[in-house]
Amino acid sequence: MGDPKTPWPYPRWIAHRGAGKLAPENTLAAFRLGASHGYRMFECDAKLSADGVVFLLHDDTLQRTTNGHGVGGDQSWSALSQLDAGSWHSRGFAGEPLATLEGVARYCQSNACWLNIEIKPTPGLEAQTGRAVAAAAQRLWQDRPGWPPLLTSFQPEALQSAMATAPELPRGLLLDTLWTGWMDVARSLECVAVVCNHALWDAALIATVRAASLRTLAYTVNDDWAAQRLIDLGLDGIITDRVDLFAPGF
Repeated sequence: MGDPKTPWPYPRWIAHRGAGKLAPENTLAAFRLGASHGYRMFECDAKLSADGVVFLLHDDTLQRTTNGHGVGGDQSWSALSQLDAGSWHSRGFAGEPLATLEGVARYCQSNACWLNIEIKPTPGLEAQTGRAVAAAAQRLWQDRPGWPPLLTSFQPEALQSAMATAPELPRGLLLDTLWTGWMDVARSLECVAVVCNHALWDAALIATVRAASLRTLAYTVNDDWAAQRLIDLGLDGIITDRVDLFAPGF
């Protein structure tokens, strides 16, 4: 799947955390809003509750995007499921709950959508989270082998555990900087893609990545000029908050 000569199943345009900033991130409400703008692929952040449920949350702590407090991964799903994950955004989303990966999988499969699952471990739980997310994804998509979720992470240890658990699921290495040895790590993890901060991409980097038979994705692209630059470079995937600005066929 990583070979540019083979078909790439995923749409070019990917809605960041469901619908970017137009709805409370990482909730089913955000997925529904992103889909209403025509998006058929979504990115989300997955981590583990204290009792092993894979749920969606970007930050380590709950304060920014819920009415809860403390480290999300330290709490049980029973407690997390009672939180309001919508009021922080706007009154129209008040009472929106946190989402589980299982709920998101059901939504995507019912609506023929693709998913990019960023493995976002609570610090210290990189390997455990990689295993759990991969095992859950393997189970949830076992009847949809033609629609595999793309597993990505900034944490090589999480991707290593995901590879050991579900080697058939495609993986991508997230990069905010081009740290020493990143390509060797991407190869060792048998990644199909590299997902970079959009400012890192240029013709030379694309040539390097494609020479390794890897696909090229960028985050988080919210301006016309940045999107056009990446399209002109021929990137395979563009993650955006601006589902209202970019038509996914652009």
